[in-house]
Amino acid sequence: MDSNDLAAMRHEYEAGGLSEEEAGDDPYRLFDRWMVDAMTSGLHEPNAMVLATATADGRPSVRTVLLKGLDDRGAMFYTNYESRKGRELAENPRAAVVMPWHPLQRQVRFEGVVTKADPLESDAYFMARPEGGRISAAASPQSQPVAGRSELERLWAKAQERGAGDQRPEHWGGYRIVIDTFEFWQGRRNRFHDRIRFRLDGDRWLRDRLAP
Repeated sequence: MDSNDLAAMRHEYEAGGLSEEEAGDDPYRLFDRWMVDAMTSGLHEPNAMVLATATADGRPSVRTVLLKGLDDRGAMFYTNYESRKGRELAENPRAAVVMPWHPLQRQVRFEGVVTKADPLESDAYFMARPEGGRISAAASPQSQPVAGRSELERLWAKAQERGAGDQRPEHWGGYRIVIDTFEFWQGRRNRFHDRIRFRLDGDRWLRDRLAP
């Protein structure tokens, strides 16, 4: 593709706006409303979120994971603790997320300190997964080089044979992002978008508007 083709790509945002009154004072309530909109719109995997982590010296990496819980304690996702993201979170326990709901002309960003979930929470979620997913979690040396697809299939078969899906492996579990900042983005005409930010100050949220 010619770079001029990329530069010429444009789409006007006209779906709506986001006022301070519509945003309210509680970012979790606003997030719940927007998530319901995303789910009822038929959007594929509305809980997909792009997760950014970084090493101790600031080298970033990013990937898509699934949001598996959100309450006033923060946002939950599950992964291999020995994966690249797990190693980076051990060095630098902060993360940033964007949930890009392009068909709705919206996106949500949040960030905060990351802690490991209580083992009982991880146990419960692991056992709620389909059996194949449990076996995969136990079998995969996530983020490590492997010889090929056949090697992965061999690891999966061995994990299945030993009943690895019957109990959560110690190297796999949940993380909670303890959110201290939210940003809600609504596309507007002429790239003059609405951006409403919430920042946690003690036990209350401070709301402001950011320039697009």
